[in-house]
Amino acid sequence: MDAFYASIEERENPELKRRQLIIAQDPRKTGGRGVVTTANYKARQLGVHSAMNANEALKLAPNALFQPPNFPLYRQVSNQIHAIFHEYTDKIEPVAFDEAYLDVTENKKHLHSAVQVAHAIQAEIFDQTHLTCSTGISYSKFLAKEASDFRKPVGVCIILPEDAHDFLMALPIERFRGVGKKTVPKMHELGIQNGADLFTRSQLELIHDFGKFGYILYQRVRGIDERPVEYQRERKSIGKERTYGPPLTTQGEVENQLQYLAKLVATTVRKKQRHGKTLVLKFRDSEFRTVTKRITQKEFLVNDPEVYYDLALDLYHSVAEEGEQVRLLGITITGLAPQTFENLKLPLFDDVCRK
Repeated sequence: MDAFYASIEERENPELKRRQLIIAQDPRKTGGRGVVTTANYKARQLGVHSAMNANEALKLAPNALFQPPNFPLYRQVSNQIHAIFHEYTDKIEPVAFDEAYLDVTENKKHLHSAVQVAHAIQAEIFDQTHLTCSTGISYSKFLAKEASDFRKPVGVCIILPEDAHDFLMALPIERFRGVGKKTVPKMHELGIQNGADLFTRSQLELIHDFGKFGYILYQRVRGIDERPVEYQRERKSIGKERTYGPPLTTQGEVENQLQYLAKLVATTVRKKQRHGKTLVLKFRDSEFRTVTKRITQKEFLVNDPEVYYDLALDLYHSVAEEGEQVRLLGITITGLAPQTFENLKLPLFDDVCRK
């Protein structure tokens, strides 16, 4: 999706289209804290980008409007878009609210061209949501991702096998997926500016300089990526979390929120027909210190909101200081397994002892 969160806010309030819009907490109200989730293209032209510190974004775009994210709305629109995907294929690997891989080798519409599928999906998304997206088409996930970023916004880009080498040789090293802020300076120190420079490095050299990621880069720059679209992955955890602004300040508020989260998690666990052995509490204080603590039992946890709440409250008391303000709470159940069986304690020996 193109500037997904910002585009949704502009759709809801067309006046925002005239402004430089940044989806983040206003750093002038948070003491300089906060991270940019996304920005519209007017703000991006000034250098603002996702994952940037909000204070840094303010310096680049002092006249921009900061809009706190509305994740429930974004999730709702994302579900609507995924329903459109399912009209074409069920082989869908979600990456985020605004991004997914689709295997359309065989599709429900029986379209013979992936370009046709891409155009059809783009048109249907726009008709139903009034939002735009960009699609990348290729024979591998890595190249499809690179292609999707190549013609933004509202783009369609296809990379055929015979074109992959030339495309990758010209690709700036910063554009290779996984090459982040910390890796780029090292790349430049080694004289690697683009795919052509990377291609000259041997597998051993890249592994020596970048470890396991070096082997991945050696493959990617040669157009090799055999990862399938993982559309049947087992869910490893189920959790719910909430961010609070203003923060929670009393014990009663914390307890109420933990009870609320425990109910949400228990409902989802039951709906997914799973159970787990580990409960994880996530906690963030007023200084934005984030702590996670877990408890694991030998047997599967009873899927009961009160059980989850009691465990979460015990964990909270073990990590939070008295009177501490709370900006985020989360409860997650991990170590999931299908609820096709249940471990039962048979009290045979207890009966013998009682007799």
